[in-house]
Amino acid sequence: MPIRNFSIIAHIDHGKSTLSDRLLMRAGAITEREFQSQMLDDMDLERERGITIKASAVTVFHEHDGERFMLNFIDTPGHVDFHYEVQKALQACEGAILVVDATQGVQAQTVANAYAAIEAGLEIIPVINKIDLPSARTVEVAEEIEQVLGFPAEECILVSAKTGQGIDPLIATLCDKLPPPKGKPDQPARALIFDSIYDDYRGVIVYVRVVDGELKKGMKIRLMGTNREYQISDLGKLMPRPRQVERIGTGEVGYIVAAIKDLHDVRIGDTVTDALAPAAEALPGYKPIQQMVYCDFYPGGKTQYEELRDAMDRLQLNDSSFSFQPESSDALGFGFRCGFLGLLHMEIIQERLEREFGIEVVQTAPTVTYEIALTDGSIIRIDAPSELPNPTQVLEIREPYILMNMILPADGVGAMMKLCEDRRGVYKKTEYIGATRVILVYEMPLAEVIYDFYDRLKSATRGYGTMDYDFIGFRSGDLVKMDILVNADRVDALSVIVHRDHAEARGRKLLVRLKQEIDRHLFEIPLQAAIGGKIIARETIKSVGKNVTAKCYGGDITRKRKLLEKQKEGKKRMKRVGSVDIPQEAFMAVLESGD
Repeated sequence: MPIRNFSIIAHIDHGKSTLSDRLLMRAGAITEREFQSQMLDDMDLERERGITIKASAVTVFHEHDGERFMLNFIDTPGHVDFHYEVQKALQACEGAILVVDATQGVQAQTVANAYAAIEAGLEIIPVINKIDLPSARTVEVAEEIEQVLGFPAEECILVSAKTGQGIDPLIATLCDKLPPPKGKPDQPARALIFDSIYDDYRGVIVYVRVVDGELKKGMKIRLMGTNREYQISDLGKLMPRPRQVERIGTGEVGYIVAAIKDLHDVRIGDTVTDALAPAAEALPGYKPIQQMVYCDFYPGGKTQYEELRDAMDRLQLNDSSFSFQPESSDALGFGFRCGFLGLLHMEIIQERLEREFGIEVVQTAPTVTYEIALTDGSIIRIDAPSELPNPTQVLEIREPYILMNMILPADGVGAMMKLCEDRRGVYKKTEYIGATRVILVYEMPLAEVIYDFYDRLKSATRGYGTMDYDFIGFRSGDLVKMDILVNADRVDALSVIVHRDHAEARGRKLLVRLKQEIDRHLFEIPLQAAIGGKIIARETIKSVGKNVTAKCYGGDITRKRKLLEKQKEGKKRMKRVGSVDIPQEAFMAVLESGD
């Protein structure tokens, strides 16, 4: 039976999940009623936000020219923070459907995903979706695809995933144009692990793409990365519901259950082989992940440290782009330093911890990785300001820079250029797509982008601007560590690394925000921002007053004075020994002072 493996890639909201559901429906795998409910987005978060977070792999069968084809396809996310999910999916395929919205045209992630597919050597089929909408600009969008991406305009397939128009020609093109899998059926079994989840009853369920040979039920397998051996108790495919099979052949996609209890035995990108006749070498796997944003998670409420660690272990199994390591803080106790691909990724992980595992977390403000050149010639990397060595040992601090591609309406260029220059951006070039849209390219420090840049971009372009970025390396700058002192105690979790020119203004804004968030206590609380030993800004939270002279009516003034002096002494003592409660919102104030 001929096999076709492909991914569906596009910018956010261009109709990938709807097109996936329409392909499932056309193949008879789901009904009209199920089509309405985003079949492949099975996480509550995905449905609520209307975005795909995890790539989903599905197998369907289709008759074409009298032949029965097996179609294995993966619906991928569109947001820049989940680009790693897209790259994983592309490596398990030979082709890709590039979906472009007929009303919005080519956007930033369209370009990024198309280049990723070209780099992976995939056959690409350009598809223009949503042609049923009154505002569809089909001809102009086809010309944009030709101009920006180089695919001939006449080769674009016009479809409406919502109504089903154009789906048959698309499936015919998939069967005719995409190459079959290249594997060797007569070689020892080799399968690439591209995803995994944990099931309380069955252990780790591993999703694989068989490259060479085949996997059978009851077969003894070896995970080449950890050298652990298991016996396959269950094999299956998602169609889109799990269906058991006896074997998975060369070029096919499926899942393995083998009573794997230890989460650390399974690694995404590892190779599964036959334990009795193993392959000589493992598959190349995936490129290592470059985490962009870091923050600390500490157990909050009734959550214990061990519960948080177990939940993170399970989550990491399902999302290999998330990493964590133990961390401790004077203010917050024991927790974890976590790495993410971006702010949305961080938000999703926090929500998944709370919903799927019932975990409460206290989260510090996000930071980026810095490279520190020391006076002894060595170079270290830190991902928290508290890890910065003594200033006498530091030669220079280098921050991560990204190449930012923005696609926006021509009338938004002025506002965006001003925003980029305010954020220390370096202008590279401008390209026009048609008469009304522009690609604007800047090199920028990542620290200036992770806070609220995306929101500012959307408001400056009335919602029409999109962005995508690539990490280009570390560059030195005039950066300093700004400490925050609460009641004369340094709070590590509130420290930030800032550009010296912006330090004072940033410090003042931050203290004003903290003053609003920290409750008044029975004693006065000074808030200070300091660089080294120099205080650059101060705010004071006034104490809660108690009227100790209320019961003195009339009589000698010395009685009142005596009571007031006693109160003053008590406040002094309390200021010395009293501790300040810092709420979760105060740590996030570091974020909001980013403007």
